[in-house]
Amino acid sequence: MKIRKQKGKSILIIGMGILGRHLALRMKELGNSVMVVDMKEELEQDISIEFEDYIIGDCTNENVISALGIGNFDICFVTIGKSFEASIVITSLLKSHGAKHIVTKASREIQTDVLKKIGANDVVYPERELAEKLAVRYNANNIFDFFELTGEYSIFEIAVPVDWIGKSIGTLDVRQKYNVSVLVVKNEKKLHPMPRIDYKFHPGDIIILMGKTTDVLLLTNS
Repeated sequence: MKIRKQKGKSILIIGMGILGRHLALRMKELGNSVMVVDMKEELEQDISIEFEDYIIGDCTNENVISALGIGNFDICFVTIGKSFEASIVITSLLKSHGAKHIVTKASREIQTDVLKKIGANDVVYPERELAEKLAVRYNANNIFDFFELTGEYSIFEIAVPVDWIGKSIGTLDVRQKYNVSVLVVKNEKKLHPMPRIDYKFHPGDIIILMGKTTDVLLLTNS
């Protein structure tokens, strides 16, 4: 049976600062069709090397937005760095020109309501999110990565606690005693998704688990 390759999305990214550039490159690597826009003419040479589809123009100008064919893009990202006023204008213009889904960068949470009222489907705070992630990661011991599900629950990748080594998930009674669920155990030899309760932890095991952030931090600092 022939497997159909999933078709990539059509992506528009306005603002080629640090976030915009990394987002555009990664979206391109993932097989999407990416068009980038920036108003700084001095960036044209660098942008043209990395992207076939680009425009140098000011997207607060409705004529520039009109020329982009906004309705053809699956997702429009507004990653303007410093000017909140420009983000408002561009988001509003994208909405009025038929954007299907708009993701706008904000620097403060107070900006969320304004951006959503004028058409943003999602508002992101990359600096704040990075700061929160770094704070959690370096506040505790042996946390390699984590993904916040809600304000209360997260998924963590941690080193196996020393006092778990040689004991099974069932013997430790992980869920009842520590209030976490072990989703995956991985080591140099094998990946163990949804491990059985008789799985015994070994030195070097890496655990992916889900639970309340406070419970996991207590576990990693114990």
